Amino acid sequence: MSFTADAATASLNHQSISGRPVDDLLPAGLSMGVVTLRTDDVPRLRSYYEQAIGLVAVAEDGPNVVLGRNGVPLVGIEEANGLKLPPAGEAGLYHVAILFEQAADLAAAVYSALKLDPTRFVGSSDHYVSEAFYFQDPDNNGIELYVDRPREQWTWLPDGQVDMGTVYLPWDRYLNTHLTEDALARLRTAPASVGHVHLQVGDVDLAQRFYVDELGFEKTTAYGTMALFVSAGGYHHHMAMNTWNSTGAGPRRNTLGLGLVELTLPQGEGLAAAEDRLRTAGRSARRTDRGLEVRDPWNTLLLLTEAAPAA
Repeated sequence: MSFTADAATASLNHQSISGRPVDDLLPAGLSMGVVTLRTDDVPRLRSYYEQAIGLVAVAEDGPNVVLGRNGVPLVGIEEANGLKLPPAGEAGLYHVAILFEQAADLAAAVYSALKLDPTRFVGSSDHYVSEAFYFQDPDNNGIELYVDRPREQWTWLPDGQVDMGTVYLPWDRYLNTHLTEDALARLRTAPASVGHVHLQVGDVDLAQRFYVDELGFEKTTAYGTMALFVSAGGYHHHMAMNTWNSTGAGPRRNTLGLGLVELTLPQGEGLAAAEDRLRTAGRSARRTDRGLEVRDPWNTLLLLTEAAPAA
C-alpha cells in the first residue's frame, strides 16, 4: 500500500482541535523549514546525508552547505570548529524527521542508508499515523525517515488527542513490499520535506507552556510527563519534546549538534501575532532580516519565517 503526504491547508480559517481561538494559534499552513546542524567535520556529515539519504546541495557558502531535494532545502550543515558534541542527557535534538510522499521513495532512502552503513540503523516503527525508520548520523544526530498514512486513517480520541502508538515495523518486509527500481533511480529527485522536529527537553510542562501557550502550537498528544507532541492545522505533529534521556536538563551549552529550527508560516499569516504572544509572555523575540528569532527555555534557537509569495 502506498501512502501520500497530506499538506496542511494554508489558511487561518480552520477548526481548532483544542477549542482555542484560531487567532491565538500558529496558522494551519505552517510547515517545517531547514534544520541546521553544527559540526566540526562538514565533509563527513555532508557525505553521509548525500550518500545515505540522497540529499543534494541546494546552497553553499564557504564550507557550509544546505542539502535538500528538488531545490527544497531540508538540512543545513554549518562549520563550528572547537566545540564538543553535547552529552547524551543534554537538551537539544532528538531527531529531525524527513517526510516522503510515497512509500517507495521512503523505501529507497532506507535501503540506501542501510547499504551505506547498517550500524547507523536504530529501529523502525508503525505509529498508526505514519511508518518510520530511525538512524543516527556520524555526529549522533537522530534522523527519522517516514511516510504518513492518509489523514482519514488517523484516529482522534474523545479527549482530542490523535492516536499514535509504537508497533515494531519489520524493515526487511517493508523493503520487499515497497522498494522498486524506479524509486532507487529517483533517490536524489523524489520529493521530500522536513515533516517534524523532535527535541530533548528538561521538563514537558515547561515545554507545553512555551510551545503551546506562548508560541501557538496545539497539543495533539502526550505521554504523561515524558513526551509532548504539538502541531498546527491538525497535523499529527510538527514538533515533539521528550525527557526520556534529559529529565531536568537546563539550558543548552554552546556545542555541536542542533543549531537552528526553522518554522515557515504562510505569507502574511500569523508572524506578527506570534511575536505579540511571545513578547507578552516575556520572551526575547528578535526581528532579523531572516524573520523572527526566539529561543525556547533550553536555548534552542527557533526562526519563524514567512513563505515566499506565490509566483
